[in-house]
Amino acid sequence: MADADDMDAAVRAMCAGDGDAFRAVYRAVHPTLLRYLEVLVGTMEAEDVASETWAQACRDLSRFGGDADGFRGWVTTIGRHRAMDHLRRRSRRPQVDRDMTGLDVEEKVDVEDSVAESLGTAAAMELIRQLPRAQAEAVMLRAVMGLDARTAGAILGRRPGAVRTAAQRGLAALGQMLEAHEPRHHRPRDGFFVHSAEEVR
Repeated sequence: MADADDMDAAVRAMCAGDGDAFRAVYRAVHPTLLRYLEVLVGTMEAEDVASETWAQACRDLSRFGGDADGFRGWVTTIGRHRAMDHLRRRSRRPQVDRDMTGLDVEEKVDVEDSVAESLGTAAAMELIRQLPRAQAEAVMLRAVMGLDARTAGAILGRRPGAVRTAAQRGLAALGQMLEAHEPRHHRPRDGFFVHSAEEVR
């Protein structure tokens, strides 16, 4: 595939110090990496964890050697480590409820339109976050990010077969959620959302 060849070339150029290539790789990898981190730490804090991830990736880039798929697996592993660190720090932090009663809305918001616009990626991500973490991570890595079972297993520290099974179970559970809670004509439709467990085998 030309796209895969282009990405491999961009990763090689990035590793050789090409700033334009780094920006191209970042634009290609960041969106799905961010979605994965959202599953781990939540939407509000995923951007901070992603920033830490890319900062470490830049520092350690000289240690990386491989193609585009290898880079996606490598940077996702870094992201997972940073997310786990973040969750450990958060568990030790006192939680403070924020009083929202005094906030003013600057302009009128059409709630129905806002929901309609966000019902795709946002709805799909919310469903994935409801899965057990092992299944949610497997679905994100296999069905959303498109990593092979071996790479996903290396990221998660699990056997490839176990990752495939977790992804299939997660996708089956997502299908049941959709059947139970969403009218057929209102089901989330999104380019990255995979509806069949058969597609991640």
